[in-house]
Amino acid sequence: MSWRGFFEGIESFFVDVAFLPFDYLRSLNSVNWFLSNIGTWILMTIGFVAFFYWMAQLYKFNAAGEEDRSSTSHSYLG
Repeated sequence: MSWRGFFEGIESFFVDVAFLPFDYLRSLNSVNWFLSNIGTWILMTIGFVAFFYWMAQLYKFNAAGEEDRSSTSHSYLG
């Protein structure tokens, strides 16, 4: 087995097997744009949910007043 055969095997795997779902989603673009971008919609939804959860947690801890805000990381900042 040569190095050329090795790298052609890697190419064959990714082109014929690993990227097959992406080829299907690309062909789906002419039928339904929203369905072809389902991965993007899922990741955006996860991001928005995580952002709003994070903001709710920040609000909760800020309202509790438990954080010591008197000191800064450097003395020259105040």
